Amino acid sequence: MKSVWKVTTAAVLLAGGVWAGSLLNITAEGAGVGSQPGTTDDPVVTKSYVDQQIQKALSGGTVTTPVASATPAPSATTAPVATPGQNSNTESVIVDVKPGQTLIASAGAEFIVRAGKAVIVSQDANGVADLTDGKDLTNGLAAPSNHLLSFPRDGRGIAVQEGQTLGLVVMVRGGYTLK
Repeated sequence: MKSVWKVTTAAVLLAGGVWAGSLLNITAEGAGVGSQPGTTDDPVVTKSYVDQQIQKALSGGTVTTPVASATPAPSATTAPVATPGQNSNTESVIVDVKPGQTLIASAGAEFIVRAGKAVIVSQDANGVADLTDGKDLTNGLAAPSNHLLSFPRDGRGIAVQEGQTLGLVVMVRGGYTLK
């Protein structure tokens, strides 16, 4: 008898739960899944709607919806051609240095060796500042690849390391001369 009572109680509780759930769904239907965004039933609004309403309130009139204008296609431009010593300080150019050539920097120029093996060329005891490692590279030392090299004075530069058959690819910002 006890098991029949338990089954009956469980069935009544289950039926009551389903009935109570359906009542809750009916009362909350206005905020249920079926409401569409942007209607009066949905209180969430977008920033553009709020901006329109503010403009409408400030101007005291109607607000016209902005029409998306077509953006013009970018026009073809030619890349600036850097001539030795004429490079702007803000733009970088790629310079190919062949074996036997030397890339001499103007004062304040910056080089980054992107490909190849380079050595520092300097006429005095001071050399070139390796800003990446914080070192001073003197005449004849290897210039590391992908390091920012700063040339404080005219007459210092880089050359292709002796014995290399391939040249250098160097990113240059500032003035330079290829000899």
